[in-house]
Formats: sequence, structure tokens, C-alpha cells
Amino acid sequence: MTHKKTSLWRRTLLAGLLPLAASSAHAGLDSQFSIQIPTIETAANIDGELDDAVWAKAGRASLTYETRPSENGPAPVATEAFIYASKDTLYVAFEAKDPNPDEMRAHLRARDDVWGDDLIGIKLDTFNSAKLAYQFFVNPLGVQLDSIENELTKQESAAWDGIWYSAGTRTATGYRVEMALPLTLFSFDSDKDEQEWGIELIRFYPRNEDMRFSTHKIARDNNCQLCQLGVARGLEQAEQGKGIQLTPSLVAKGHRSRGPEDGAKWQDEKDLDPGLDMRWAVTPSTLVNATLNPDFSQVEADAGQLDVNTTFALFYDEKRAFFLDNKDYFDTRINLLHTRNIADPDYGLKLTSKTDQHTFALLGSNDTQTHFLVPGNLGSGIGSIDKESINLAGRYRFDAGNHFALGGLVTTKSAGDYHNTVASVDLKYQLTEQDAVIAQVVASDTRYPEDFFQQFCRGEDCSEPDSACAPGNCALNERVLRSRKQDSFGDRLFNIKYEHNDRNYYLFADYIDIGEDFRADLGFVDKVDFRKFTTGGNYVWYPESGPFNKIKLGGDWDRTLNQAGEQLEQELEGFLELQGGWQSYLAMGWVNRDRVGPRLDGSKLAIEGNTREFNETQYWFYGNMSPLTWFTAQLDSAFGDEIDQANNRLGRKLYLNPTLTLRLTEGLSLKIAHTFQTLDVDEGRLFTANLSDLRLNWQLSIESFIRLSAIYTHVKREPSRYLYFTPDRLSQQLGTELLYGYKLNPFSVFYLGYSDAMSADDSFPGLSRTDQTVFMKLSYAWAL
Repeated sequence: MTHKKTSLWRRTLLAGLLPLAASSAHAGLDSQFSIQIPTIETAANIDGELDDAVWAKAGRASLTYETRPSENGPAPVATEAFIYASKDTLYVAFEAKDPNPDEMRAHLRARDDVWGDDLIGIKLDTFNSAKLAYQFFVNPLGVQLDSIENELTKQESAAWDGIWYSAGTRTATGYRVEMALPLTLFSFDSDKDEQEWGIELIRFYPRNEDMRFSTHKIARDNNCQLCQLGVARGLEQAEQGKGIQLTPSLVAKGHRSRGPEDGAKWQDEKDLDPGLDMRWAVTPSTLVNATLNPDFSQVEADAGQLDVNTTFALFYDEKRAFFLDNKDYFDTRINLLHTRNIADPDYGLKLTSKTDQHTFALLGSNDTQTHFLVPGNLGSGIGSIDKESINLAGRYRFDAGNHFALGGLVTTKSAGDYHNTVASVDLKYQLTEQDAVIAQVVASDTRYPEDFFQQFCRGEDCSEPDSACAPGNCALNERVLRSRKQDSFGDRLFNIKYEHNDRNYYLFADYIDIGEDFRADLGFVDKVDFRKFTTGGNYVWYPESGPFNKIKLGGDWDRTLNQAGEQLEQELEGFLELQGGWQSYLAMGWVNRDRVGPRLDGSKLAIEGNTREFNETQYWFYGNMSPLTWFTAQLDSAFGDEIDQANNRLGRKLYLNPTLTLRLTEGLSLKIAHTFQTLDVDEGRLFTANLSDLRLNWQLSIESFIRLSAIYTHVKREPSRYLYFTPDRLSQQLGTELLYGYKLNPFSVFYLGYSDAMSADDSFPGLSRTDQTVFMKLSYAWAL
């Protein structure tokens, strides 16, 4: 009887949703923009010249609308697009006119680093489902940028890379671009006799204002961007060939390290590692990725981050190709799969597939190390287990058109007597073009090793916080209490958000509730044991004259309690955003919050009677502008009250983060970022922290470059003003890297580099070199 009722309910629900979703997918866009893609078995010569006769037979479209900053006004310059397909390749070309070609912005830069240049390209939703879209752009010199846009998370990932071909040529009247996109790049339904893909052809025209041109209108009162794509039909008998890509690699490293003390001896290590990656498009909609003994060392250092007066772990983006391919198939609004938690695997296997309304994704990998977050409500830290772990993830999503999506995700991480399992259900329902509801429910089950908590101990006689001490000399703190668990434990997460996005205003309400024993060790959920409600919105003006073309005024209010109902924070903030000439974006705001400081008694997780509540008022400003083709300036800043986390009192913060980008020649660029942060207390300056991040890049050609990077951190503290421990007065770190690279495509590369690290503190003053590495990597992608 129960089964019959469940089936009847499911049939009734789907009967109501499916006609609505099917009738509204890309509603009205056939009349707005559509293009027929002819099939022609002639390959264009990709040289940026457009002189092949085949282009005369291609489908043709004009980019006649300026969608930004104008609201679908006429584009001020002419742009023509040409498109056709063979059985295994999509060919696209553009003729971009410019009355003042000397004002074009075009530089030789690293792949994916050309935002701010003149760009032209295509956006493709190969299932026409308004969930994911591939994006391919090229600047006038032929430099590529590709990314994936995710409608569910409202994010774009430029970290994804594909192998495709392009060329650009500057002319006396503008520039031309040609692109060849192998169908092996795409997932699509090969059972259809004729493909029907969502499409938009786009040109970015950065002058005094950053203008965007399109083949069709983009409605500002529609909350769904990918729902507004046009429709491309054609690609009859499209196929991917064998769809197999093998990428063998060889990595050689010589590394040595030593302690900072004078006379310390170097400890040498040498390593020679072969590896193999495989990418197999079993069908155009099903992809298998496999890796054996991969080299997951990063070629480019992460951007420097200051870790002073912080209590939560820092976040770093994923950059590794194996994990990035079809990464979006695993995404949910809550970050339950952050693959940088898999640090050093020996092997990995991934399967992703999409058919009709169904999306599947599976991931499996070992890890020679086991690292994960131990979260709390006032701070988090990284925990480690000295054992190999097995990491698994599975995702399913059902899409009823572009109005309704229902998905599930399961992850598990295990090592010996440790495990963490997470199960999630999420949905998004687009009530109208302006209104959407997003919800997610998650449950977790975890078991820690018996002595796991000891790595977070802080001994009574330790000079540094959180240093490991003997179990009998363990002063309790939140991380010890959150990790000192007996047997298995579990909890849940619940999140629901409503948003209304009209042409001129945006309103939202968001509630998230995470239990104290919830863990997502394969994800990045760094805060638990809280309930938070947030509501707010903004109003937008679009002036047709004056220095700004977009003005946004808004704010929000939120309140956070722990699961016992005790207040952690209550916050009210307002902001103003301005966008206009000199390609400028300016934002400023004010925030006032009541927030609790550290616990007075670390042996208890209670808030009331165990913390002090402070009132903070802060002001912030952010600005970014590019008035000249060779110069971009950015400033991120904040000042006002901030809790001194080390001493549980209110201080006064100053934060400045200026960044300058200088394009010294067509191929030579210099980026300098500096972070300056101070905290003052009643007795005077507590600390001054500086971080300088320098990147000098000489792009010798589209394929080859030389890069020099240096990250220097200098933190000066006043030990006499610390109440509970005595820190070093001075701490310094310097990391440098010199790298030569030749990149035929994202997977066929040759790298040769040197890096080192230096450090200093009170015990070992003066920068002393502690690490040196020489490395080489060679890989080549074979398409079979």
C-alpha cells in the first residue's frame, strides 16, 4: 500500500513538472535567435585568415546587440560569425570590425589569462538543458580561454581545459579569429539524428567601458542566464571517433632540505616518476578518466595568503586536470567535494555521463596521505592520519527541463579505523523567470581513531598554540573537543534559499542549519554547530549618461546561533557598487556586528558565560580599474574594529591589499600584489604583517614562457602585549620559483624549473635557505 501511494505521488509530481519544464526550456528563444549549422566534410585551415572557400558555405550570424553596459542596444561595431561542422569537429570563425584598431587590447599571455583583452568566442549548452555550458574565447593574437559555466552554482570555472585549435590575426579594420573545436571536447546525445544545442556568440570590446556584444538579447529580469541561449541545429551524424586520449608523463625531481640552524646538513632526495593519464569518451555523453602514478605537483604556486588573527582554515582552488574534467557534474551549492583533500594519489578513476534528463558521476581514488578539516563554530583546523585513505564520490541529478533539478551525492573517505560518509539530496526549482528556490539536506557518519584528538592538544607549558603535547598535558580547546569522539557519530545539514532577481532589484532569504557532529571530510565545510538566517537585497540603476553605467545599493541582516540557541553573531551591513568609465568597478560598505570571541574555558563548548561578546564596526572599499591597455590597478581594503583572537579583546584593524598589473610589452607582464595588515590594542601595536607576491611572466610565444615568482611574508609581533603565550617577535618566509614552460596544449607540456624556500624567526634570525628543488616534467597527449 505504501509503495502504491509513493508511486502515485511521484507520478503526480512529475506530471505537473515535466510539461511546465519542457515547454519553458529556452522559452521563446527560437524566435529570438536560431542558427542552422551545416555539415561540410572540408576542414578549414586554422590560420586566422578566413580565406578558405568553405567559409562561404557556413552558417552566418551577426552580433548585433550590446548586452552590457547597454540594455540590448545596437552594437556600435560590426561583428560577423561563421559556423559549420564536419562529423567530428565544429568550426567557428569571426570577422571583428574596429574603427580604431590601434585601441585594441591584445597581449601574449598564458592560456586562460586574457580577461581584459579584446575577446571573441562561443558559448555552447550541448544538452540544451540550461544547466552547464562550455565557453571558448580567443583574443586577436590567438591566445585561448576556455571555461564551464554552471547555472546551479552561478559560477564559471576557467580551471577546466580542453584541446582545441585557434588562430587570430590583426587587420587594418579589426581582427579575425578561427577556431576548430573537436567534438571529443563535448558531452552530447549522439542518438539524435540532428543536434539541438544552446548557443550564444559573444564579443568583449574593452574600451573606456567594458562592452559585451551578442547574437541576441539578454533579459536582465531573468534569473537564469543559460535559459536565454539561442538554439543551434545541425551536426547530423556527429561523432567523436575512438574518443581515446593517452597522456604519458615523466617527472624528475631533485630535492634537498635542512633545518634553519647554522651548519645543518642537507638531506638529499631524488625521484624519477613515470605516469599515465587516460581520457576515454566511451560515447559522446559518457566519459572515463583514469590516472596512474600521477604527478600532482603544481607548476604555479598558489597566491599568497596571510594567516594571522584567523581561526578558520584557508581555502585553495583545485588546479589539477584529472579532477577538473567534468568537475561540475559533482557540484552542489554546499561544497561537499573539494578534491584538494586528495593530496597524493597513486591512482584514480572517474566516470561521468549525461543522457536525456539524467546525469551520473563517479570518482574513486586512493591517497597516500589522509588530511581533512576538523570544523567548529569558532574555528577549524586540518587533521592528519598517517595512513593511506580510499576516497569515493557518486552524484546523480535529474533535470526536468530548466525549471527543476533534483540530485543526490554520496562521498566516503576511509583509512583503517577512520571513516567519513556523507549523503546529500538537493533541488532547485525555478518558480518563475525571476524566482527560484534552492534546498539541500545532508547527513554524515564519522569515526575518528582513538588518539586522533592529541594532535590538537595545547600543553600548559607550550610556547606556541596548538603544538602537540603528551596526552596527560593536553589543555582542551575546540578542536580537541570536536575530535575526541568515541565510536561513530553523525549529524545533518539543512539549507534552503529563496531568491527573486528582477531587472532592478534582488531579494533573498537564506537559512542554513549544520549540526555539531556533522563532518564532510571530502568537502570544504569548515563551520558546524550553528544555525544562520540571512535576508537582504539590492536595487540597481542603469544610468544612460554620466560617469557610471551601473549603480547598485543594497545590504543584508543575519543572525547566527549555535545548536544550543546561544548567539554567535548578529550582523547588519550595507554596500554601494559603481561601474563605469576606465573599465572601473568600485564597491564600498559598512558592517556592524555583535560577535563572540574565543572561549574563556576551552574545556567547554558553551557560549553564554564562556565567551565575551564584542561589537565590531568596520568599513571596507574595493576598487578595480584599467584606464590604459598596459595598466590595471586594484585595491582591497578594510579598517575598523576586529577581535584580537589570540588575546580575547577588541582591537583596531587596518587591511590594505593593492595589486598592480603592468603589461610592459606585448609578451612581458609584471604583477605585484602586497598585503599589509595591522592590529592595534589599547597598549599599542600588536602585530604588523606584510606579504608581497611578485609574478614576472615573459610569454615568448603562445606556446612558451619564462616565469619568475616570489612570495615574501614578514610578520612582526610585540610579545609583551600577548596575554596567554609568547610568540616570536619576528617571522619571515621567502619562496621563489623560476620556470620555463612549453605548452603545446594543456596536456602536452615541457616544464623545467627551480624553487627554494627560506625562513627566519627569533631562534634563527636572518633568512636561511631550508629547501631547494630542481624539477622537470614532460608529457604528451596522444589522440587515438
